[in-house]
Amino acid sequence: MKTWVNGRMIDDPDQPVLTATDHGVTVGDGVFESIKVVDGRAFALTRHLDRLVSSARGIGLDRVDVDAVRAGVDAALAAEHLAFGRLRVTVTGGPGPLGSGRGDAPYSLLVSAVPMQPLPPVTDIVTVPWTRNERSAVAGLKTTSYAENVVALARATEQGASEAIFANTQGHLCEGTGSNVFYVVDGELRTPTLASGCLAGVTRALVLAWCGAREVDEPIEVAETADEVFLVSTTRDVQAVRRWNDRELPAPGPVTAEAQRVWREREAADIDP
Repeated sequence: MKTWVNGRMIDDPDQPVLTATDHGVTVGDGVFESIKVVDGRAFALTRHLDRLVSSARGIGLDRVDVDAVRAGVDAALAAEHLAFGRLRVTVTGGPGPLGSGRGDAPYSLLVSAVPMQPLPPVTDIVTVPWTRNERSAVAGLKTTSYAENVVALARATEQGASEAIFANTQGHLCEGTGSNVFYVVDGELRTPTLASGCLAGVTRALVLAWCGAREVDEPIEVAETADEVFLVSTTRDVQAVRRWNDRELPAPGPVTAEAQRVWREREAADIDP
């Protein structure tokens, strides 16, 4: 793994690079993006950086230097040529008080490049008992405050699944810990609206544009009894679900298989130069 931190490359991945008072460390005050890399090039980089800026503004970090981020991306990719991998771009509030209030120090900016193995084409998921708060101050933002996801994913892993699925406070389907959910009812492809509190996933947006789907908020039980289900994310692409809780599903079903076909054909067009 190669990491670029605040303008310089770090060759040793275990080298300390943040202060103990960095707000990203003390209170999770930060945002991030995970970006797929194919043949040394970032996938949908502009879309990811646009969302990084949007998430940062959403939590009050409104001075993100996109040119600096791009410089970090270029440096990390040059230092670690990846046939297949991912970039992790993180912006934190920088050194600050040991509490919720921010200081006035410059933000911390990190870009890491790491190899990655393709995920299996099918997976299992479970619904967890905790909910997403669609009215939260950080609803729909990709923040570094991920403890909720860590707990939920651990529950899923205990049950032999790779992803945990949340409802929101209204009992509607929301999202996974790191994925958006699509499902098929009576031949119609559906996914929750952004008002559900789910992340505005880059892969989600592309699947909507390329495959079409109805955005609708409805009880999670509707999705749990759907004819087909698939997850989408930067690392999963379009991944068929073969089991949701104790219910078996076709994996892939015909609608999912078509979405996977379209994705394979179209994704090369969204590799940024």
